[in-house]
Amino acid sequence: MEFCPKCGGLIINKKKNSQCMKCGHTIKGIIKIKSSEKIEKKPEVGIIKDKDVDIFPVTNAECRKCKNKEAYFWTIQTRAGDEAETRFFKCTKCKYSWREYR
Repeated sequence: MEFCPKCGGLIINKKKNSQCMKCGHTIKGIIKIKSSEKIEKKPEVGIIKDKDVDIFPVTNAECRKCKNKEAYFWTIQTRAGDEAETRFFKCTKCKYSWREYR
């Protein structure tokens, strides 16, 4: 792509010459338009495939199996909507899971 030396407008190809779209300045010959793009390879995004990665909050709860004092917890509505939700726990040490109804 070329631009006019007089006004800076875009030069387009006509039948025999090239001409500025803005001011009409002509250039002998036909201009070849080339375009190129340099693509840089971006670093890959890491994907966590390990299913044992715990992203739950930690609370004070004693594990029945190893007596550890900390456990991950989450809640799920397992019964009717007007009843309390069920709390699930998973030991941070031995990964033992249990639930607690309220």
